Amino acid sequence: MKTALRQALLLILLASAAGAAAFWLHPQAPALYLTEEPLQPDEITYKDLSQRWQGDVLWLDARTQDQYAIAHIPEARLLNEQKFDDQLLEMLDILQTNTKPIIIYCGGQKCEASRHVREKLLSRVPIEHEKCLVLKGGFPAWQAAQ
Repeated sequence: MKTALRQALLLILLASAAGAAAFWLHPQAPALYLTEEPLQPDEITYKDLSQRWQGDVLWLDARTQDQYAIAHIPEARLLNEQKFDDQLLEMLDILQTNTKPIIIYCGGQKCEASRHVREKLLSRVPIEHEKCLVLKGGFPAWQAAQ
């Protein structure tokens, strides 16, 4: 009985390992259940914005000054909650003459800073809501695509 149980457990273990290896090594593995949340109406993926606008967008970084100083998307402007009014005043001319879509990003998947910056921006500057979006996955999503 013990031998049969050991053999069954060994088979389960080997099958699980083979399945996991196939999943992780497969170039087009499907997303695991609940690992990817559906896109919100105010979000866009990096892939979608690359296809739609070929990356020709106005990037706004909603992270802290320290994070921005360490690394940011080239040509991105800093506009965060901490110094929103001052930073907005500095870039008001750019925003008013801008014709590109505005993409706001923050530090990660669950980061709400970009959403808060978007809400404040839309309430203060006349921008089309459809052309002011949040990058799903934030700065890490951009880094992963590079």
